[in-house]
Amino acid sequence: MRNTVLIPTYRRPQDLSRCLLALQEQTKPVDQVIVVVRDTDAETWEFLTQFQADNLPLQTVKVTQTGVVAALNAGLAEVKGDILSITDDDAAPHPDWLERIAAYFTCDSRLGGLGGRDWIHHGNKIEDDSRLIVGKLQWFGRAIGNHHLGVGEPREVDVLKGVNMSFRKEAIGQLRFDERMRGTGAQVHFEMAFTLALKRAGWKIIYDPNVAVEHYPAQRFDEDRRNNFNEIALINLVHNETLVLLEHLPFIYRIVFLFWAILVGTCDSFGLIQWLRFLPSQGHLASKKLLASWRGRWQGCREFVIRNS
Repeated sequence: MRNTVLIPTYRRPQDLSRCLLALQEQTKPVDQVIVVVRDTDAETWEFLTQFQADNLPLQTVKVTQTGVVAALNAGLAEVKGDILSITDDDAAPHPDWLERIAAYFTCDSRLGGLGGRDWIHHGNKIEDDSRLIVGKLQWFGRAIGNHHLGVGEPREVDVLKGVNMSFRKEAIGQLRFDERMRGTGAQVHFEMAFTLALKRAGWKIIYDPNVAVEHYPAQRFDEDRRNNFNEIALINLVHNETLVLLEHLPFIYRIVFLFWAILVGTCDSFGLIQWLRFLPSQGHLASKKLLASWRGRWQGCREFVIRNS
């Protein structure tokens, strides 16, 4: 099976260099590497003109729109491999990454998607905690990630993580990443929309922590600056999550999800109970998070109703 690796990048030439060097060290050579670069990203274009690709079959794709969704869809149009593996520019796949991926797709014709662990680095420290529940969507709409902490045997999951996910090209077909996802950079939950669509179409989605990459979370250049609160970023996150779940949950579960989201919520998107939980420690910030979360819920619901009316 031929393999293609797709990497969206923006203003991180040093991180991209580490990623490409890791692909050069794969035990199974890569057949096609697509790097999608924004037209205004002078730093990355300059780096690519100087990068010694050696035997790496490197192809660049220019994109003019902001956001990871536009970049991935532009790259999808150029994929020639039977297997598409996606990673971030701030990640470095393990040497056996592509070899393990190819073995999975060769052995199971019903496998549509495969993901694995991303070992997150914070300076000299690596997040080495462990979780058994990974990538699951609970019946009432709570999505559990934990891809960076997964341990144990390979298992079926509902959701993969963008830094480490692979797909059978036959399974993708005409499916594209959802352009309704909000945000000018990360567009949080874009991968949930994609993997849930594959699962609904009947394809198997597997998570194996041994299919691994090293992840060095780098600076973002949009409204979502990772651990710093930004009202617009939170509204976008909750909008995306709400729209995706309303489209993929059965009718009754949608109602349960909305009640749960408004009354309880999560540590990322507050409901009333989470607001009360964090109010003593976060004060006014907790109230801002609650209002932004409710606003995102409302906007996601409105988008869903408009699209389905």
